[in-house]
Amino acid sequence: MQLTTSNLKYFIPCKNIWLKRFLVILGFVMFDYLVTLTLCDSPFREANVYARAFMETFGIKPGVTLFNLITIAPLYFIFSIDSHLINLPSRITKISDPLVDFIFAWFVAGTRFNGATSWFWNTMSIIRQMSGAALYILIIFFIVKAYGRKSHHNF
Repeated sequence: MQLTTSNLKYFIPCKNIWLKRFLVILGFVMFDYLVTLTLCDSPFREANVYARAFMETFGIKPGVTLFNLITIAPLYFIFSIDSHLINLPSRITKISDPLVDFIFAWFVAGTRFNGATSWFWNTMSIIRQMSGAALYILIIFFIVKAYGRKSHHNF
């Protein structure tokens, strides 16, 4: 398959709910990234074993940067491709969109928020993760306002 201009459109998310989801998740990733860069003075203080391995191998700043680029790239490509290919009927999106957001809230936003706040908020991990998930849901439901529209897939 030859790479053409028409194929390149799949690498840029449509301006719809998928792009907004990605930008919100990117905000959580950047929060985790910046807090880790600011407060981490030794790779051994990093709780994430994969991030720690990158930090030990490449140094703190390049390691954290490379780790975050590698972990966010698959999400970016999934969001880009899905924004072009998935256009579900509104009856199904009323169920699937909140489900997708709850999954992203817990597994992406919650874990990133937990990781970032673990540097300065001394409480149980589950509390930090639930707080991050709740913040993601709050942003998606009230700022993005994704679920109050008739068709929110092509703004």
